[in-house]
Amino acid sequence: MSEIDTIREEVAYFMRRLYIQQLTTTSGGNISVKSGDVVLITPSALDKGRITGEQIGVMDMDGNMKTENLKPSIETRLHLEIYRKRPDISAVVHAHPLAASAYAATTRKINTTLLAESYAIVGEIAYAGYHCIGTSELAFETAAAAAAANCVIMKNHGALAVGKTLLEAFDRLEVLENTARINLICESVLKDGISPLTPSELRGLDVLMGRV
Repeated sequence: MSEIDTIREEVAYFMRRLYIQQLTTTSGGNISVKSGDVVLITPSALDKGRITGEQIGVMDMDGNMKTENLKPSIETRLHLEIYRKRPDISAVVHAHPLAASAYAATTRKINTTLLAESYAIVGEIAYAGYHCIGTSELAFETAAAAAAANCVIMKNHGALAVGKTLLEAFDRLEVLENTARINLICESVLKDGISPLTPSELRGLDVLMGRV
């Protein structure tokens, strides 16, 4: 099996995992990995819960598909623009997790300072305004937001995470969703006793994660 085929299998595996963990829907979400001068990406119009490595598209950085009979993801431009803005990363995971998407439908922000894991893994979250799916406006604004953060909440749309590896990007998306759920619980049930991390504790995590 070639290196590209191995990556295609990994992309398919993480897409199935995204669906199994109810972080996206059958038709929603997309994952990509940049390897050299090509991008491996989940295509449109396929069941995300049963997708296989052979169904992962291969394209160049201009968006030209190198694999036959696979329809490019509607968010192809979004992924390519993020790679142009973030040459330090090689994976993008975009999905519609329930709690994070609930915040995407409001003006409320997700507080990442409630748990050490949230702040360490997710850090500061960026927010991108609404644009119709598949448009260049959505791609450009979300990519600009991703230039300053590893997790982005997309207004009235969903969430996105990037990473140096596919595992890192997936982990960030997963922790982002858990963070959103924790926020909802604290805001609605435990609001009288919320105790976020202190500035000195946050700085300690920044040092640990190499952000300062």
